[in-house]
Amino acid sequence: MKLLALMTVALVLALAPAQAQDKAAIEKQYQSWLVQHIWPQARRKGVSAEVFNAAFAGVRLNWKLPDLVSPGTKRKVPQKQRQAEFGAPAKYFNRGSVNNATSVGRQMAKKHAAVLQSVTRKTGVPGHVILAIWGRESGYGRAAIPHDVFEVLGTKAFMSTRQAYFEDELIAALRIAQAGHAPPGKMKSSWAGALGQPQFMPSSFLKYATDGNGDGRADIWGSEADTIASIGAYLDSHGWVAGRDWGFEVTVPASVSCSLEGPDQGRRISEWEALGIARVSGRAFPEKERRAEGYLLMPAGRNGPAFIVTPNFYVLKDYNMSDLYALFVGHVGDRIAYGVKDFSASWGAVDRMYRSDIAAIQKVLISQGHDVGGADGLPGYKTRRSIGRWQEANGQKATCFPARGMKP
Repeated sequence: MKLLALMTVALVLALAPAQAQDKAAIEKQYQSWLVQHIWPQARRKGVSAEVFNAAFAGVRLNWKLPDLVSPGTKRKVPQKQRQAEFGAPAKYFNRGSVNNATSVGRQMAKKHAAVLQSVTRKTGVPGHVILAIWGRESGYGRAAIPHDVFEVLGTKAFMSTRQAYFEDELIAALRIAQAGHAPPGKMKSSWAGALGQPQFMPSSFLKYATDGNGDGRADIWGSEADTIASIGAYLDSHGWVAGRDWGFEVTVPASVSCSLEGPDQGRRISEWEALGIARVSGRAFPEKERRAEGYLLMPAGRNGPAFIVTPNFYVLKDYNMSDLYALFVGHVGDRIAYGVKDFSASWGAVDRMYRSDIAAIQKVLISQGHDVGGADGLPGYKTRRSIGRWQEANGQKATCFPARGMKP
């Protein structure tokens, strides 16, 4: 796509309902939108016409990406859950994923011991935590990252359910290309636009990508040292507390409500102990942790393991806004470093539900005055505990998890 040629295209067509348009017409709107809307923003951020043209040469809309909304179509909560981090807990913690991330992580711990130690000294982030994130994000650089980042971000910025967010990421990706950070032909991403081995969104790359091998570049595509250093920098910048753990698996007696979950309901870990919560290992909590604040986490409600987590858990969650993701990273990191086994409690069966089904429950709870964190169809801690509070208020056994047929 040549910029000067595209500048001759007429102004963006009026957005009519999707059923009155075909894909060719929408594609024409997209090409015009790139020039009329994206190019001026990119130019203001220092992106040259040469880089802009190269980025979008031959790029078209990718209609196979999830959560797309054609121009003129009303946005709805998607039915299917495309992101594994918000699906069934048992599936997320499948044997193959946990074991592979652990075994390869131990190999990487030996191979990269020096750089891991160096990054830990600088950031306070333990090497095994960095390894667990690296393993989850890209299989330690072994996972295929197949998409052209400009195709993905261009498509999503033009017609996804989060257009403004992806538009900002698209401009950031153009800035990365302009600065020459990525090796030629390496601007590949996930279906969501995440880049390289640590799977940074472009805006995160601009903030946290770090040179770990001293060559003057932050190559998160080809350099393992840069990948390790970049993950450490990210967690450090988001508030990792050196010397604290991420959390502990616990037993929660029936007398303790599952609606006490959440980072806004913290108390000293010694106070949780006084309520009857105990580590599954039978050991006492470390004394320095007992004096500090902890938070109840029950990612499957009463249908799975329970945890007392620290502020570091929520730093891990900043990397990917999913309780299951942060829990996976903490658990695999412990397996790499300490050889811990599986969780003591098993993941119970939960109903398979569409996001739209969960959103319907959330909307009813909102109408009753509950803060569920938004009707997005994702069962986060605010939704879980709101369900528990509704169940308790109506004389039901609190499970703190959505179920098929639930009618608040």
